[in-house]
Amino acid sequence: MKVSVRDLRYHFSEVEARLRKGEEIVVHKRRKMIAKLSAIRPESEAYPDFSAIRRRIFGGRKARKTGTRIVSEARGRY
Repeated sequence: MKVSVRDLRYHFSEVEARLRKGEEIVVHKRRKMIAKLSAIRPESEAYPDFSAIRRRIFGGRKARKTGTRIVSEARGRY
């Protein structure tokens, strides 16, 4: 996408949104290219697959106690 310095100044939120999507922005001043903006890395829109991570770490094993049970038992100690 091409933008002028003026567009960048007055419509930065739109330019930033495009950068977040991973688009590359070319900045022009008086018809000369002066800068090229690109995102460091596009942000992921989705959460990681926690169940797949759990299966990779623990395999098919099941926990002896649930997290809720561990927390409720620990509340009595403190």
